[in-house]
Amino acid sequence: MVKERTKNATRNMIFGILQRMYHMLVPFFMRTAMIYFMGVQYVGLNSLFTSILQVLNLAELGVGSAMVYSMYKPIAEDDKDTICALMRLYKIYYRVIGSAIAVVGLGVTPFIPCLVSGSIPENLNLHILYLLNLAATVFSYWLFAYKNSLLMAHQRTDVTSKVSIAVGTVQYCTQFLAIYIFKNYYFYLIMAILSQIANNIVTSNIVSRMYPDYLPKGKLSKKVTRSINGRIKDLFIAKLGGVVLNSADTIVISAFLGLTLLAVYQNYYFIISSICGIMETLLTSIRAGLGNSYVTESREKNYIDLKKITFMFYWLIGMCTCCFLGVFQPFMELWVGESFLLPFSVVVLLCVYFYLYETTRLLNVFKDAGGVWHEDRFRPLISALVNLSLNLAAVKYIGIYGIVLSTIVALGMIEVPWLLRNIFTVMYDSSLFNDYFKMFVSWIVATVFSCASITVLTYKVTLSGWGAFAFFVVVSVLIPNIVFLLLMHRKEEFKLSISMVNRITHNKLPIIKNL
Repeated sequence: MVKERTKNATRNMIFGILQRMYHMLVPFFMRTAMIYFMGVQYVGLNSLFTSILQVLNLAELGVGSAMVYSMYKPIAEDDKDTICALMRLYKIYYRVIGSAIAVVGLGVTPFIPCLVSGSIPENLNLHILYLLNLAATVFSYWLFAYKNSLLMAHQRTDVTSKVSIAVGTVQYCTQFLAIYIFKNYYFYLIMAILSQIANNIVTSNIVSRMYPDYLPKGKLSKKVTRSINGRIKDLFIAKLGGVVLNSADTIVISAFLGLTLLAVYQNYYFIISSICGIMETLLTSIRAGLGNSYVTESREKNYIDLKKITFMFYWLIGMCTCCFLGVFQPFMELWVGESFLLPFSVVVLLCVYFYLYETTRLLNVFKDAGGVWHEDRFRPLISALVNLSLNLAAVKYIGIYGIVLSTIVALGMIEVPWLLRNIFTVMYDSSLFNDYFKMFVSWIVATVFSCASITVLTYKVTLSGWGAFAFFVVVSVLIPNIVFLLLMHRKEEFKLSISMVNRITHNKLPIIKNL
């Protein structure tokens, strides 16, 4: 079982990263084409509609995670009848969710212009653009979305990665024609809708061939259904806050500061979210395995996994934070030009935001895998309310600084401490908290030291263009890895992590093997 979990997690990780890299590089090219061929305001509109639809997706919150969690045990026991009944319930819920989003979305339509400050590109109708985006979201629920639960619960998300890359290639090619030749934003959105439909249909057919015995039929007992509904309710309250936290910044910037500044901010956020997507793939690939482990393994074994995975993940996010700090400005200058740069002080705040955001994502994976939803249900909601309140209060006085600082306060003072408390109260022995917290703080210190070193070394660099970019990349990659290796190589977690990497790679990486 352990070997199978490792194999599935590795496969999911590989294809998930390929998918994320693909959906990072190609949309980057598309974003660049839109900026140069159509204008920066179109990028702002894209970001605004994405955030609005994330809020509308509140209806789904909790259903997917609760249903997948409910499948872990019957899959481990090969209980096909229960799995089929779960699929039927999942199918019903998703049909209802799609309908709810359609109704609420149509009701919101008249108020969309209120969320845009200043002018919009000529010959565009905000209501039509919004309805096209809404249609893409609704179809994603109505067309066989429930079948994805089987792939997630069986640790076969590599299938969705392959389908996404194949369908995405067709989508991006046709959307580029819409930008470059026709300069038609409506055509661009219509292709997104058709691609979403194709993605769901192709995935559904593949799942039907992989799991022919699993059909949406049968009925769960009232006790099991009540238990699932309870998880959904707890998750809904919890994830409601997460959506507001992630979407509020974009909507507030659009409403108070305009589409142009939103587009500039989103250029930076696009890079951050792309890296976050890769991190999410790494975490998603291990979630089902962790869920299975919490059902079958001891608390001691699960705590060792927590330390090991935390160690590897913090090495990655620490290095990424350092790279953002060193590379953001020279990269943006090459990409969109000096006129679309944010102040360096905002870049520093964005790096802090990234570090805290990824910390909450890591802790949330363990929380979700362990089903700690009831105890955690109010945390994201309170965090989101604090963030939104601070956003609205600060944006009028300090602009973009107020937006980012509000999110940092919500993440650092509410999200992270509360998550740590819930995890160690429910899932692990609370006496182990001090041991984990020491490791947690040591990574923060190491990352801050690395970032400070990069800033000092690059402060008086007068290079420009590609030379500056290359220099900053080398410095930003080397320094954190050297610092982390010197400070952490004697730690128990380091040895456990090296052992895990060697097991996954079958000792085929000499550099790792000899550490």
